[in-house]
Amino acid sequence: MANPLAKLIHPWYPANAIGFEKGLLTMVQLERGKSATSLKRAATVSLPESLIRPSFDETNISDPGELAAALNDLAASAGLLQRKRWSASLPDASSRSLIMTLESNPGSHAELEEVLTWKAERGFGAPLDELSLSRERLPPDAQGRARYLLVGTRSAVLAEYESVLHMLGWRAGLVLPRHVAEGQWLTLNGSRDDALLLSSSGTGFTAVVFRGKQPLIIRTVICEPHECEDELYRLLLFYRDKRSGEGELGASLLSRLLVVGDAISKERITTIVRDTLGVDLRPLEAEDLGLQLSTRELNFDAIAAPAGLATLSWR
Repeated sequence: MANPLAKLIHPWYPANAIGFEKGLLTMVQLERGKSATSLKRAATVSLPESLIRPSFDETNISDPGELAAALNDLAASAGLLQRKRWSASLPDASSRSLIMTLESNPGSHAELEEVLTWKAERGFGAPLDELSLSRERLPPDAQGRARYLLVGTRSAVLAEYESVLHMLGWRAGLVLPRHVAEGQWLTLNGSRDDALLLSSSGTGFTAVVFRGKQPLIIRTVICEPHECEDELYRLLLFYRDKRSGEGELGASLLSRLLVVGDAISKERITTIVRDTLGVDLRPLEAEDLGLQLSTRELNFDAIAAPAGLATLSWR
């Protein structure tokens, strides 16, 4: 799995990407203009609910041949059959992201690796040799402690998705969880203020607070739909307390909000953010992010993850 945030300038990253989700397959190709990015090609198709069953620990794809056929048909409808190199986003439930803070500075590189291995295996609940793992050092926290971003997928799960692409003679050079892919939209303009991504599905939501281009907080919450609002309140209160403890080191208050998915309505999210943080934010739309949709019938939520990956083609 390629590193999600460390080195974003890789000229071989394609401008086309695939999004895998439970019940949905998406495919996009972006075109960069002088003032905005546009969708050159895009297509989505519904899948049987049982075809992709996102899981960190268990088999994800029930019928690889059926999924490969769906991909081939989708590429044909989008005019992308000739593309062989892709980026791909996986369902959030198939991967895990952790921010690890070291309580003390290890005395040597070997000790650092030992501490990170121990923390990673505890955090992911799996031996390191069973994981495809990306690691990125983040800026230290307000107390000067070292922090690391870890993004992991079980190697066996990653191999399932890659094998489906191989059936078509395709290759994925970049494979990232959905929330990391969607988060690319909040790192485009270089703002140093804080931004919140709220990415939801039928099993809960993942929230990422970005400070500039780096994640400050990542929380994946598994909950029932009626519990999502209370969980979001708790998360924002945690963020508020964390920021107040930073004093002058803290960035400006939350200034941007990106909502993908409908587990909580955008109106309720706006209200919850205002009540907890005292800021009145309108959730960003595609045009706010510099993306021109080819048709109003196309749902930005469906293509946000693969389109976010496609922007790495020119960054």
